[in-house]
Amino acid sequence: MHAALRRFFDGDLWHSFRASPVAMAAAVIALVCAAGAFLAPWFAPHDPFDLATLELADARLPPAWADEGRAKYLLGTDDQGRDVLSALMYGARISLVVGLASVLLSMALGVSLGLLAGFVGGRLDALLMRICDVMLSFPSILVALLIDGVGRALFPNAHDTLAFAVLILAIALPGWVPYARTVRGSTLVERRKEYVQAARLIGVPPLRIMRRHVLPNVLGPVLVLATIQVATAILIEATLSFLGVGVPPTQPSLGTLIRNGNDALFSGEWWVTIFPGAVLVLIALSVNLLGDWLRDALNPRLR
Repeated sequence: MHAALRRFFDGDLWHSFRASPVAMAAAVIALVCAAGAFLAPWFAPHDPFDLATLELADARLPPAWADEGRAKYLLGTDDQGRDVLSALMYGARISLVVGLASVLLSMALGVSLGLLAGFVGGRLDALLMRICDVMLSFPSILVALLIDGVGRALFPNAHDTLAFAVLILAIALPGWVPYARTVRGSTLVERRKEYVQAARLIGVPPLRIMRRHVLPNVLGPVLVLATIQVATAILIEATLSFLGVGVPPTQPSLGTLIRNGNDALFSGEWWVTIFPGAVLVLIALSVNLLGDWLRDALNPRLR
């Protein structure tokens, strides 16, 4: 373990990270947002989803620095008296969990199908690529809306866990295509190299060749794509929640908070929707900047 860490800190990736102020700033922002989200049960000032703790007398309070603000509500409250800061921390946790889970699922599906298509070739490759072409002809948000709508129709009384699973599936299924096309292209190059031909000559099974030899050599572009896709998945989840077809109302995410605050935006309660929108932008921007840095760091030609 210590040797692996030593090799990492002595390697080009860490040196490239330390030499990029933009990447370091993006990493700090992403870590702060992630820490605030996943440590919300311990560090949030209030529990925004515990109805017994809500005080309607404290509803619609502005941020603490405003004239009518209170110190215990740093970013103000909404129309139900919920602390906006606490709601942001809990909402960001839901957005991050849905985004990460959907990216992992789409990456697993896309990498498997792309590896199979590139290594086997022939009719299977042609069939999978035509499916990719059909998927790319539809906007991802429309496919996600369709899958989410079908899931809600099949399970109208689903509990929160099943509702989250349907949402993750709705975001993941349109997202596997870029991974499949990327891995397929890299696999077509790798399967013609000498080490693959040597493994075939000594009788190594094709599945073992794909898993132990080809897969590690095609993961570089996949990691870059997955980093960028995390931001895309979070934005799609926020869009679905803003439209009212995302996460359950009992567990609002950043998109739900923006939708709830949008009704009060023109009545002067700007903080209810501006702060969730700002957090969403910070998360998406920091992840995209990290993805850009990772793309340059893993490709020596771009340095």
